[in-house]
Amino acid sequence: MGVGWEWDETLFSGTAAFYRRGRLPYAPGLADVLAEVLGLDGRGRLIDLGCGPGTVALPLAALFDEVVGVDPDAGMLAEAAREAAELGVADKVRWVRARAEELPAGLGDFTVATLAQSFHWMDREPVAATVRGMLRPGGALVHISDLKGETRTVDGLPHPPVPHAAIDALVRRYLGPVRRGGRGLLPRGTPSGEAAVLAGAGFVGPYRHVVPGGQAMVRTEDDVVAGVFSLSFSAPHLFGARLAVFEADLRRLLGEVSPSGRFSERRPGTEVFVWPRGAD
Repeated sequence: MGVGWEWDETLFSGTAAFYRRGRLPYAPGLADVLAEVLGLDGRGRLIDLGCGPGTVALPLAALFDEVVGVDPDAGMLAEAAREAAELGVADKVRWVRARAEELPAGLGDFTVATLAQSFHWMDREPVAATVRGMLRPGGALVHISDLKGETRTVDGLPHPPVPHAAIDALVRRYLGPVRRGGRGLLPRGTPSGEAAVLAGAGFVGPYRHVVPGGQAMVRTEDDVVAGVFSLSFSAPHLFGARLAVFEADLRRLLGEVSPSGRFSERRPGTEVFVWPRGAD
């Protein structure tokens, strides 16, 4: 991670209960695209690093014999286990509380590893090398994220757009101008350049695929509030004794934008980079 910031266990503290409702989903068809480009047929093993509440691991469960989700946050894993039970896949999914830096942790080898908007929180060089060593010959690491640089218009949609800029300004008014991250600050944001890190670890490629988004969604006021509290830089614990006051101000802002309590938004596209393990 960046200079002057160290990971701590409060990074996503209290966000798990809001995550599934608040976060925009990946584009529909992600599992189908991965099945096609990786030749997945229900066999093999998947490890999902920084799995959160199973956002990626659970939709992919049918494509593998076994799925292992790894995350350091107990709340995230509890949400993931509950969702797995509701989906009827608990028997083929295992949840492990650990940081990626603690791998291989006796977990064995895998056909595919996934990193879905989580790599930037890790000590990336050693994690990349370790994960490559845990992949079977012919295996691959898949880096998944929202499509960067995408413009998602809300023209013609039935409700006002979510006022993201105003929400960000309100968060800064309460928490200060520098992005928060656990107990520390991220004055330069999170690091980029994951391609150089993965290439340096010996992965080859990458092969880029885009799963198109753009589908119209209706978001309620409660969905938008959950989205704010699902983010590391506006996690509930960061507001301390002012949490209730902040939420009241947030809801007041949202009510002024949309008195009906409904907002329109479009699902983001999803960008997938497949990095084959390569030969030793």
